[in-house]
Amino acid sequence: MAESALDRSLDLVRNARAMQGNALAEMLVRLEAELLLAKQAQLPLARRLLQHHADTYEHSDDAVIVLDLSGYLTSWNRGAEAVFGYTSDEAIGQHVLFLYADEAGADDPGIAELFLEHGSCLVEVRRRRKSGDVIWVRLALSLINDDDGEAIGMLVHLSPLAEHLTEEDKIRLYARIIEDSDQGVLITDAGERIVSINSSFTRITGYSATESIGQTPDLLRSGVHDADFRAKVRAAMQGNGPFRGEIVGKRKNGELFPQSVTISVVRNAEGRITHTFSLFSDISVHKDAEARMQRMANYDGMTGLPNRSLFNHLVGQVLNEARRGNEYGALMVIEVNRVGAISDTLGHDVASEVICTVGRQFRSVLREPDILARIDGSKFAVALPTIGQREHAGIVAQKLLATLAAPLLVAGHGLQVSANIGIALYLDDSMDTASLLRFAEVALAKAGEFGLGGFLFYRDEMDQRARERLRLETELRTALAENQFELHYQPKVSLRSGRIVGAEALIRWRHPERGMISPGVFIPLAEETGLIFDIGNWVMNEACRQIRAWDDAGLSMPPVAVNVSARQFDRSLPARVSEVLDRHSVEPAQIMLEITESLLVRGTDSVIAIMNDLVAMGLALALDDFGTGYSSLAYLKKFPISTLKIDRSFVIGLPYEENDCAIARAIVTMAQQLRQEIVAEGVETPEQMAFLRDLGCDQLQGYLFSPAVSGDEFACMQRESKRLTVSR
Repeated sequence: MAESALDRSLDLVRNARAMQGNALAEMLVRLEAELLLAKQAQLPLARRLLQHHADTYEHSDDAVIVLDLSGYLTSWNRGAEAVFGYTSDEAIGQHVLFLYADEAGADDPGIAELFLEHGSCLVEVRRRRKSGDVIWVRLALSLINDDDGEAIGMLVHLSPLAEHLTEEDKIRLYARIIEDSDQGVLITDAGERIVSINSSFTRITGYSATESIGQTPDLLRSGVHDADFRAKVRAAMQGNGPFRGEIVGKRKNGELFPQSVTISVVRNAEGRITHTFSLFSDISVHKDAEARMQRMANYDGMTGLPNRSLFNHLVGQVLNEARRGNEYGALMVIEVNRVGAISDTLGHDVASEVICTVGRQFRSVLREPDILARIDGSKFAVALPTIGQREHAGIVAQKLLATLAAPLLVAGHGLQVSANIGIALYLDDSMDTASLLRFAEVALAKAGEFGLGGFLFYRDEMDQRARERLRLETELRTALAENQFELHYQPKVSLRSGRIVGAEALIRWRHPERGMISPGVFIPLAEETGLIFDIGNWVMNEACRQIRAWDDAGLSMPPVAVNVSARQFDRSLPARVSEVLDRHSVEPAQIMLEITESLLVRGTDSVIAIMNDLVAMGLALALDDFGTGYSSLAYLKKFPISTLKIDRSFVIGLPYEENDCAIARAIVTMAQQLRQEIVAEGVETPEQMAFLRDLGCDQLQGYLFSPAVSGDEFACMQRESKRLTVSR
């Protein structure tokens, strides 16, 4: 190759002797290229180009620039800096259009650098310096090809000129460049009507000149872009700066295709826009290849799940969000057991299908934001962003393990597998992806020591808390099944007469080993697990059973208030309550339902409709724990509530805490205006009672009179007409 290049160089020298002017300059460019080929023939092309750009031209006084095929600058040497005044830092990465003179028109083949298809070209153009001065330069253009002969860029030698091409020469040059370009060219007039296209436009879109000219660019509109994007394109067509980006177009046959587009305008001497030109390339092949490469690089080829690399990247993003929001999350590593034995017995294909099936089952129990990846062999990783409590990671781990409880049906076989899970937590254990994975792997190894089918937290105390929570959930389900719950009744006392005028039914859990367990321990767990629905139904049924027993014993008892969870408060609640009342022959007036403020932030119309149905049945409604949540006074008057309960947190400071006094006074005043009864909870001292009585509070409930007692004890209080002394 070097010998043939030298021969060609000698021929060029001989021919050059008879040449002058532009022909001689072009011949010298070709001679230089042949000599460089001979000199560097032993180097791979890509390396030769890098050396050529970095060493040969970087410090050369000759102005040399390099462009990629989209027209963006990748190299800018000292000579170019001297000609235009821009440093390499200012120029590299810019599109070559930034050098173009604003007034470039018929005298300037301004888009020459964007259209060179093969070989080399010599052209004279007008360009603008950093200072704003417009100069004429001669461009010697040649393509840079890779080892396969495919163009990968363009080498441009620039020489400032005092003279320029004739008008006729430039017009012919423009026409040739546009027509022979591999890019589609679309030119519109000031009315946005197509006035010219080139052959590549027809090749790419399928529309001929006859079909296109006179139409608008909407001919290619795909309909996939929103109004904001279309506004940016239209702004470019109206002269508000060039547009460069990707647009999805539509071919004549209806096929959508991605295109790389540059849109600029042409102005006349007065500065008015006369035409708009669009240059575009079909990049569908490039996009498809890019998507395939991205998938190969980031996704597991077997399961289609993210691989370790993408998992690390996604978790890194999650951790950044967690740092800003101080939010907790978890990372799990899961190892599926017996996959190796299945592969040895039934073959690799069956084992692979087992892995895919496990991946699908894991994905089915995770939330949409949760990240599931296959990181190695039979190992999966899961990231749980923003978990409400640290222990929730244990619940998810249990759900994942539960998906493997039944045999997997694969290739006609019922295959039983299990898994072990190691869990690391952030912000607790680490805020680094690599460390969290390592900690989860350590926990996984320890979990394997305890046998198959378990999980373990990296921190021992966290593991203990999660297991305690799961144990409590199991025992709570047992308590429901074995009727370990009891209802106690805390009297409500009138602040006018001191008589018992009602009671609140409060659930208690008598654990066979741990004794009485406070509702504060198990009710939040019941809310989280959904057991509160069954527990709420039990409370309603038991309260009505007790009322029926009191009635049968001839006791005249005041109404009993039953707490209703937000989970129970749905369209079927009135029907469920009615069924329980009918089953025990209890009158609706004997029951009051206590709801919490959290219901008020749900859909107002639906909540009010349910409340109205309950009130229409004859039930009274009370708003419990008033003042601790969302209390919109504007909406409160719309709810058919007959009683407001002042939360104990506002009672405890009475009558000495100024803020508590102000809140209690405001609640009582508001309730009186709404003609609602007021019940104060947690009253424990005579001073609290006296303050509330003087405010006009109707009833109290608390240890000053009585704690919650059994049904039999409450019946005794009623028989004995037990009273509270409320005199001043």
